[in-house]
Amino acid sequence: MAYQTLRYDVADAIATITVARPDKLNALNATVIRELGLAIDAARADDAVRGIILTGEGRAFVAGADIAALATLGAAAARQVALDGQAVFRRFETSPKPVIAAVNGFAFGGGCELAMACHLRVAAEGAKFGQPEARLGLLPGYGGTQRLPRLVGRGRALELLLTAQPIDAAEAHRIGLVNRVVPADQLLPTARGLLAQIAANGPLAVAGCLALVDQGLGLPLQEALAFEAAEFGALFATADAAEGTAAFLEKRPPAFAGR
Repeated sequence: MAYQTLRYDVADAIATITVARPDKLNALNATVIRELGLAIDAARADDAVRGIILTGEGRAFVAGADIAALATLGAAAARQVALDGQAVFRRFETSPKPVIAAVNGFAFGGGCELAMACHLRVAAEGAKFGQPEARLGLLPGYGGTQRLPRLVGRGRALELLLTAQPIDAAEAHRIGLVNRVVPADQLLPTARGLLAQIAANGPLAVAGCLALVDQGLGLPLQEALAFEAAEFGALFATADAAEGTAAFLEKRPPAFAGR
C-alpha cells in the first residue's frame, strides 16, 4: 500500500519501516501513528519477513509528538491519543518477529518511547535520547513512564523523566537504554547483521523467547517459571525442535521450517 509519512520496504527477509517526515523531524501525529500500525501489521503478517527494522529519515529517528497537534486537545481527546499510540507501540513490542530500532538521530518524547517499544535498539554515535515532556507541563503518554524504568531501573528513569534532560548515545548505552552504539554509516548494516544472526535460529524459538520475556515480566516469578516450562515442553512437539536437535547431533546447519 501507499504511505504518506513512511517508507516500507522488504528485502532479504527484513522489513524496513522508515518514518519519512524529515522537515518535521519525523514528529508523530495521528497519520504517522496510524501508518506505523499498518506497517507493523503488514510485516507481522508477511511470511517472507523474518525481522523488522524501524528507523527515521534525515536528522531524527522521531523527535517526539507534533506539539502543534497536541496543543489544542482537551482531557478526553488527549487520553484517546495516548491510548491510540500505546496500542500501536504495543504491536511492535508483541511482534513474534524481532524488531530493531535503528536510531539515527533525535529520539525524544514519543520517539524515545517508540524506540523502547522495539525489542533491541542500535544507535548511531550522534543519536540523542530523552523524555522532555515535563518541560512542557506534560508527561509521557506512549509508555515512557513504564518502559523506561523496566529498561534502565527506577532511579535512572526518574532522573530522565523529572529533569527532562537529553542524553547522548554513549550514556544511553551505559545505562542500558540501547544495545549498541556504532558509527552512523554502520547503523543499518549492524541492525541487519543482528537480524541475520537471529534469523539463523528457529523462528518458533525466537517468537517464544520474545513472548516469554514480554509476558513473564508482569508475572510473579513462580507463575513466569511455570509459563516457561509449558512453552519449553510445547516446542518439543514441533518439527523445528526435532530438526534443530538432529542437526546439532549430525554436525550440520539446521533447516528450520517454522512449524
